Amino acid sequence: MPGLFDLQLRYTSLSQSGDPLEKLSELVDCEIFRASFEEAMAFTKNTGKGGSPPYDAVVMMKSLTLQMLYALSDGQMEFPIKDRLTFRRFVDLELHDNVPDAKTIWLYRERLTRKG
Repeated sequence: MPGLFDLQLRYTSLSQSGDPLEKLSELVDCEIFRASFEEAMAFTKNTGKGGSPPYDAVVMMKSLTLQMLYALSDGQMEFPIKDRLTFRRFVDLELHDNVPDAKTIWLYRERLTRKG
């Protein structure tokens, strides 16, 4: 039976093992890029009813960073974020949070590419 602190204990163990993504998060404050990333992603603002709310700009930026670091295709990104605690912690998603799918990742990257 899972315990109340199992996830925290697992994260602590990963940190003690030298999680490189945790070290990257400590070195780079991604929040400083939030405003420019949100501006580039302005099309995602949901002004009407229906549809899913957009993913947080920094979550998407970190997802694209993982994609580049690990040379993963759009279709390959969803599973490792769901599966790997280190990826999930890096992008700031809790276990119950939805993970961006291939189409979403593709749309964000295409929008960024068009914005330069």
